[in-house]
Amino acid sequence: MKAEVEKQTKVPGTDIVCAQWVVLDLAETDYIDSSGLGALVRLLAVLRAAGGALKLCQLSPQVRKVIEITNLVSLFPIHESEDQAIEAFSVAPSTPADRLGRSQATIVCVDTSSDLRAALNALLTGSGYEVLTTHYVGDAATLVKATKPRLVICGPGMMASPAGRGALDRFRQYGPSVHILELPPDFHTAEAGEAGEDLLRQVQSLVAS
Repeated sequence: MKAEVEKQTKVPGTDIVCAQWVVLDLAETDYIDSSGLGALVRLLAVLRAAGGALKLCQLSPQVRKVIEITNLVSLFPIHESEDQAIEAFSVAPSTPADRLGRSQATIVCVDTSSDLRAALNALLTGSGYEVLTTHYVGDAATLVKATKPRLVICGPGMMASPAGRGALDRFRQYGPSVHILELPPDFHTAEAGEAGEDLLRQVQSLVAS
């Protein structure tokens, strides 16, 4: 999907976006995992940075449920038809400040997958948390030391890296009160709705404790 969208929206051989308005018809998509959700969020960010937008239409019941469960309707309003999605381009999107109230807590997310980081950022931001993400363990330690987050979420890619386990002690050293949540190895391939619901329950419990 990403390759096809890039083919349709970018000048060949460059990162220049020439078509900024994209509608994805998901009528025949009956499964989406957390990485797939992250890919949609990243594509939306790229198009918005170019002055455009991404709309989803004709969502299958399974994908519609995922978008609703993960609180991403604010990013991806559900459009019943292609025409409706195209018409929605003329409506200015709300800003994060419009959608959310005061942040519940700060959460640092670290993983090697940019799609997974994008999915976590969208899911948690949509639920009212201030989210900081990074690819690098060293940067995550710096963020923990500087921001004193309530929670650090460690993705499977980070935990599989040579520095993964040792980083947990550094996180606890820099933030004695910080909670650490390790995502399971199959999180990025799990059904996004169920994985998102389960993650939010764990986050709410840890932040409140």
